[in-house]
Amino acid sequence: MMEKITTSLRESKTMRWTALILVAFTMLTGYFISDVMSPLKPLVEAELQWSSTEYGVFTGAYGWINVFCLMLILGGIILDVAGIRFTCMLSASIMLIGTAIKYWAISTPELNDHIVNFLFLHMRGQVFWASIGFAIFGVGVEMAGITVSKTIVKWFKGKEMALAMGLEMATARIGSALALIFAPLIAESMGSVSKPIMFGLILLCIGFITFFIYTFMDKRLDESDGITKDNKPASEFRIKSIGHILSNKAWWYIAIMCVLFYSAVFPFLKYASDLMVNKFNVDPSIAGIIPGILPFGTILLTPIFGNIYDRIGKGVTIMIIGSFLITLVHLIFSIPGLHSVAIAVILVVLLGIGFSLVPSAMWPSVAKIIPESELGTAYALIFWIQNWGLMGVPMLIGWVLDKYCISGQIMRDGKLVNTYDYTLPMIIFAGLSAISILFAFLLLAENKRKNFSLQLPNIEEKIKEKQEEN
Repeated sequence: MMEKITTSLRESKTMRWTALILVAFTMLTGYFISDVMSPLKPLVEAELQWSSTEYGVFTGAYGWINVFCLMLILGGIILDVAGIRFTCMLSASIMLIGTAIKYWAISTPELNDHIVNFLFLHMRGQVFWASIGFAIFGVGVEMAGITVSKTIVKWFKGKEMALAMGLEMATARIGSALALIFAPLIAESMGSVSKPIMFGLILLCIGFITFFIYTFMDKRLDESDGITKDNKPASEFRIKSIGHILSNKAWWYIAIMCVLFYSAVFPFLKYASDLMVNKFNVDPSIAGIIPGILPFGTILLTPIFGNIYDRIGKGVTIMIIGSFLITLVHLIFSIPGLHSVAIAVILVVLLGIGFSLVPSAMWPSVAKIIPESELGTAYALIFWIQNWGLMGVPMLIGWVLDKYCISGQIMRDGKLVNTYDYTLPMIIFAGLSAISILFAFLLLAENKRKNFSLQLPNIEEKIKEKQEEN
């Protein structure tokens, strides 16, 4: 007779790090699709004849369903009620459906023969359906993000939680880096901007499989903890849980800092390749290489900073330093006479450092201020607020470029396209990140009042050492 497992599977380093690898790879495939069009803006303008405003609408569509249909909040509730395994497969399926629609739209120019009136927007058919596909994908990838965050807490709480979250984010951003660097090369070699999306769709299919494999590990973890289908505790989630989360000032400070910080980074990446073309005269086919440095930098740095938080603490201090660096970089990018490619590379490296600092401390900090039974909903609400920025800021930047920043025209691939002055957009990005510094200081003050231990280490043994020192 098989001996009953009495030790939790999370106590095995091999098992918990294997679980992390599986879910992190799926997020890598999702991030590839998230950023696959970012380095293609110059090619999109030439091949598809999209304006900056249309590109901005498409990019901002990522958050349409999440924001207006409250799908992210619903996703968090589903996660807390139905569990990790169900939400893994649901989110992966939604990502695949959205990406398939997006690929179909981008590869079907005949859609432009029709104008679609959608709310207050009047869009060509191709822009509309590509946006709908990206919006559906956005539901899936954000739901996957909160699911993976709760998964990491489940396996690593009291252990190397910030390091694990840092490694997951770093792995995911490999997907962004691959998209920024290789999407233009795939598009040019295969003769269409739709081909990188097709490549990403294939990657997503593999990501679906890794999520599926992980569900068996999650089931084994529950069994090792003595949780079975028969004795599984009922979900502790109640509607009042949302009120409990929203009444937490520290949660609000993290949520607002999150939307400001990420709105200064992710939308920037959507336009970074075009910035390199217009401000630094980089060839469009290789313009994604410089912003592609940023995700590769985070691959090493985010786990390092997460490990520092695990062992030393100072989570809010880490966020303050990161927000300051992001602000400084955007301000320097906004200097009109700056055209040195070498300086652009240095600035992207600094941006990568700042981009590694804040998330490495922000996401583990949520688990310190919110009970685990409400964690899925808490992450979902933060992601929902974040999606307002991810939806609105790209649309704002696209409109600003067309309205105020056209500096001339140039022939590209035999077609006349606009050139842009990026000074004003960079000032907007700098302003967003500067305000996030204020909320980081408010979080520091709230932590001192409520003793959330955000400045203490995450590893339980390290916490005891710090307490003994004090």
